[in-house]
Amino acid sequence: MRKDLGKVPAVYPMPVLIVAAYDENGTVQAMNAAWGMISGMDKIALFINEDHATTKAIRQTKAFTVSIADKEHMDAADFFGIATGNKMPDKFVKSGCHAEKSTHVNAPIITEFPLTIECELAEVTQTDNLHAVVGTIVNVSADEAVVAEDGKIVPEKLNALIFDQFRSGYYVVGDKVGKAWNAGKDLMTAAQAD
Repeated sequence: MRKDLGKVPAVYPMPVLIVAAYDENGTVQAMNAAWGMISGMDKIALFINEDHATTKAIRQTKAFTVSIADKEHMDAADFFGIATGNKMPDKFVKSGCHAEKSTHVNAPIITEFPLTIECELAEVTQTDNLHAVVGTIVNVSADEAVVAEDGKIVPEKLNALIFDQFRSGYYVVGDKVGKAWNAGKDLMTAAQAD
C-alpha cells in the first residue's frame, strides 16, 4: 500500500555540487548546491537563489566552477552549505580549502575536490517559478587518481557524495549494478518482436 507524503522535493539521489566564483574583489565565493544538473552536452544548470553571494559573484564575473563533492571533504562541502558568504566574508578561508585559478575561465578551482567543471556564464533565467544559472562547459579537470587510462572518470574512485532530502543525509555513490543502454536490451528485443 502507498502512503501520501504531501508536497516534498522527493528526488533522490541529488548531487552535492560545490559552486565557486570570484567576486568583484577577487575573493572566492563558494556554496553547496544540490539542485543542479547537466542540461546539454556542453551545459550545466544550477537552480540557485539569486541572493547567494556566489550567485552574485557569477553574475559579476560571468564564470564559475562546479565541483563534485567527495566523501573525504564532506565537512568542507557541508560548511559551504551552512555558512553564508553574505554574513561571513572570509567563508572560503575559514573552510580550510585551497583554490587555484582555472586556466580556462575566470573562476577558482577548489583543489580538494577531485572533479571540477569549468564554465562560462551562458544565461541567467528568472521566472515566477525558478531562478537558474546556466553555464557553458569549457573544460572538465580531474585529479588523476580518479581518471582511468582511457581518460574517463572512474565513479567508484570519485567517492561522490549524494544528498538525501528526505532525512538530510549524505551518502556515497555505490557499486555499479548495470550498464546503461544495455540493461534493458532484452525488453527492447521483446518489445520489437511484438
